[in-house]
Amino acid sequence: QVIPTTETREDARTIARETVRARAAACAQIVGPVTSTFWWKGRVEEGEEFLCIMKTTSNAYDFLEKTIRSLHRYEVPEIIAVPIQAGARDYLQWLEEEVQASC
Repeated sequence: QVIPTTETREDARTIARETVRARAAACAQIVGPVTSTFWWKGRVEEGEEFLCIMKTTSNAYDFLEKTIRSLHRYEVPEIIAVPIQAGARDYLQWLEEEVQASC
């Protein structure tokens, strides 16, 4: 799973739609708003953000990150990957089949 954050719901929708359309991700879910507290340029900042939870494969990560960066407005976007350790076999097979087409 790859999880970027965005400033607006519309930005999250655009990133979700375009990464799935490019087949860099098989699925993208939007969660939020969430409140984020973080260091930025020497200060503690707080803001409302939206999470995109994207399902992809490790082989497609570089393509997905490049696609997210091309659409993202942040100077330093949060793009983190969390490995899927286990899951329903048919779901994981579907995920592989849908993402595989782009790589």
